[in-house]
Amino acid sequence: MDRRLWREPSFDLMGKILQINWIYVLLLCCLAGVGYTALYSAGGGSAEPYATRHALRFAFGLVIALAIGLVDIRIIAKLAWPAWFGCVVLLGLVLRMGHVGKGAQRWLDLGGLQLQPSEMMKLALILALASWFHRASWERMGNPLFLIPPALATLVPVGLILKEPNLGTATITAMIGGAIFFAAGVRWWKFALVLLPIPLLAPIAYSHLHDYQRARIDTFLHPESDPLGAGYNIIQSKIALGSGGMWGQGFLQGTQAHLDFLPEKQTDFIFTIIGEEFGFVGALAVIGLLALIVLGGMLIALRCRNQFGRLVALGIACNFFFYVFVNIAMVMGVIPVGGVPLPLVSHGGSAMLTVMVGFGILMSVHVHRDVEFGDTRDDR
Repeated sequence: MDRRLWREPSFDLMGKILQINWIYVLLLCCLAGVGYTALYSAGGGSAEPYATRHALRFAFGLVIALAIGLVDIRIIAKLAWPAWFGCVVLLGLVLRMGHVGKGAQRWLDLGGLQLQPSEMMKLALILALASWFHRASWERMGNPLFLIPPALATLVPVGLILKEPNLGTATITAMIGGAIFFAAGVRWWKFALVLLPIPLLAPIAYSHLHDYQRARIDTFLHPESDPLGAGYNIIQSKIALGSGGMWGQGFLQGTQAHLDFLPEKQTDFIFTIIGEEFGFVGALAVIGLLALIVLGGMLIALRCRNQFGRLVALGIACNFFFYVFVNIAMVMGVIPVGGVPLPLVSHGGSAMLTVMVGFGILMSVHVHRDVEFGDTRDDR
């Protein structure tokens, strides 16, 4: 049996810079440009207070992403479980001394910088699960005892995030874990066993939700029941999207946004500005750009020769997809409002930094797609 040890990481700076997927970087820059345009409009036709900060944060995040892309993926793999444990500690600190905002305790205030550990936890979970599964044989994947540690590694942060409370991020974290379990080769019937009780437990879970969370679900089902209260945001969002028509009202001409009918237009509901001002065609073009970024991440996963890199790339692509799906579905009224931003488009620093770190790790997977981890799935 081939029991290859990890080869020592090498560092060829120029070679690695040339290996970076610059087309993918261009796609990220285009999406950030869409965000700048939308935030310029959200600021009333001014770069302040949103667009300039967005551009600076993206530039900073891009430098970090490119730097991470040059780091050998095997070094990142060695940091997977320490990162997971560190994020668990940070989530515990949030519950004890976190900053409270809008009824939730989700941030650590670090001298003016607000850090949201739940966002970092998603990346740490991806790395930890990929580290656990990348050497697993198909026989070990069929052993339920082998799946207990990664299941706990997923459930512990999900539970801590639910305590903040942050139902949207907890759900996305659980879905990321499920995606990696599935990609690693866990049999579908085991997922069925886990998902089967959910409809039965849903009423019990609903009764334990916070008042504002129940209000979001009730508003999703019957937004017209409180048009000036809980249902106001989603009603105004639908009006804005519908008023854009096929070609939109024109840049800086959106009525719902510029007359301040639409709350949180610079964050959760940024996509409504795009739909209102650029219409169905513009919104579809942005969705196409988002889809290219997701598919690009999937392609990087398929081209990677080691299982760790494949699982990491898949997890990061899924994380981005879940961000996009939840945000766009939310503003369209397809799912309840959950406070999830549109990545690289919405205003916000913590989510931007986390997403760019994730793309940096994705770049590292691409640059080091041919390195050997000593995967032994076929010979165990």
